[in-house]
Amino acid sequence: MSQPARVGILAGGGPLPAQLADVLRKEGREPFLVGFRGFADEALLAPYPHEMIRLAAAGAILQTLRAQGCRELVLIGPVLRPSWRSLRPDAEGVRLLARLGRSLFAGDDGLLAAIVRLLEEEGFRVRGAHEFLGTAQNRSGPWGRIAPDHQAMADIRHAVHVLSVMGPLDIGQGCVVQNGLTLAVEALEGTDAMLHRCGSLRQDGAGGVLVKMPKAGQELRADMPAIGPVTVRKAAEAGLRGVAFPSRLTLVMEPDHCIKEADRLGLFLYGLEPDSVFYKRKKDI
Repeated sequence: MSQPARVGILAGGGPLPAQLADVLRKEGREPFLVGFRGFADEALLAPYPHEMIRLAAAGAILQTLRAQGCRELVLIGPVLRPSWRSLRPDAEGVRLLARLGRSLFAGDDGLLAAIVRLLEEEGFRVRGAHEFLGTAQNRSGPWGRIAPDHQAMADIRHAVHVLSVMGPLDIGQGCVVQNGLTLAVEALEGTDAMLHRCGSLRQDGAGGVLVKMPKAGQELRADMPAIGPVTVRKAAEAGLRGVAFPSRLTLVMEPDHCIKEADRLGLFLYGLEPDSVFYKRKKDI
């Protein structure tokens, strides 16, 4: 009986690419990782077959994936969008950039959706990380010992509203609200940097809340929101009371560790129902 084809992982930063590789291996699927140089942590990829390649070296990336027998691809891990002048694409990269056309100058959603279409046109099947890591088991409601009170729930509603309004503008996936006041929204800097910024913006009274959620119509195969123990610790450092997220539309890294950290630090973790009054999307998975 023939073995299933390798799953190619296009790896950005953070621990998720290696965690996905571990899950695939436990399921009997052999991963091959292309780590984007300057973003992926090669030490985390070391236990798995991998190669570090420049982001814009599209020819080398596609040639390597095909040589390794990868027919399915997963894009996972943060990659900060570089300036186009710094990319230095190879010949294949120039061809593919030309095919992306105006999408190069779109927001992250438009660009990522165009990249997914392009990879599929090149003969690959693009899979979402959530298809392997699983989000269906993520429960709604409190995840630990602490539950949000009335004020925290009101702040969650407000943050969801802010993110829903921001969604069509393709700005970001995170928002911090304290007692009805929007302290920060996530843009290019990412969640951790936004939380660091919030520390100096905290107002008197009960701490605020962080809400992370995808934008309406977002290409979840390329950019599903993720939280992990570091998110919980950064939220605590910023003086927040808790973190809320749509339960089945969020990758939760090391969920047991997240719960232990939240309980230890006195924060709540709260899963939102995608079809609840808190959260509405035009297109869900």
